[in-house]
Amino acid sequence: MALHGSGFLCKVSSTVEMTSLFGGSTRLLHLPKSYPIHCNMVSASNTFGSAHLKLQTKEPCSRLRPCRVKRKDNNQTADIESISVDENTLKQDLETAIEEENYVEAAIIRDKLKDLQEDNKASVLSANARFYQSFRNGDLAAMQSLWSKSGNPCCVHPGAKGITGYDYVMESWELVWMNYAFPLQIELKDVEVHVRGEVGYVTCMEFVKTKGSSSWGAQFVSNVFERINGKWFICIHHASVVDI
Repeated sequence: MALHGSGFLCKVSSTVEMTSLFGGSTRLLHLPKSYPIHCNMVSASNTFGSAHLKLQTKEPCSRLRPCRVKRKDNNQTADIESISVDENTLKQDLETAIEEENYVEAAIIRDKLKDLQEDNKASVLSANARFYQSFRNGDLAAMQSLWSKSGNPCCVHPGAKGITGYDYVMESWELVWMNYAFPLQIELKDVEVHVRGEVGYVTCMEFVKTKGSSSWGAQFVSNVFERINGKWFICIHHASVVDI
């Protein structure tokens, strides 16, 4: 979150002049390579206090690539409706037990299925907590370890279009953190978690306040995770500004 704006993406060929989105001094960021920064940045006063980005660019804006998460092995878009083998097997066994009117066995299978689903939810919530811990501390190394490197992970900062690709997403966090004083104060409310097979997602209200600020910025957030080799990685972060 935190990269505010709207419009198109630009490939920056020179410098980015950035005032902290939470207020603070202005710095020039010399980017080592072309990076998709959002043009036509809007005021962030309703979220984090006065802020703006000014771009000095020699290249025209181009449209953003759509946010899609793909696996490298089969180049197929990850399907949120996919179901893991264990869960699918239990569901089939449950249906069979009910059809055979073996209700004792059905009750046992139902409890196993519920336990499996709750364990998956707990694991996704744990991954979500690690994401916010790295966010709170401005820990780029931790953030890098939490994101999926397969396919095209997508990050949508408040008021901006999506940034796709692991390297671009990591650079976006580094950019928006450059003027912050850490740790940030972050509180989550109305947290809900859902898991469908190898994909899980968390929705919540996110409240952020920086050092020296008297106000909180509010966002509605959706964080999507995919399970790779038994571990949950974030593949989509989408934060939308909420007026409070």
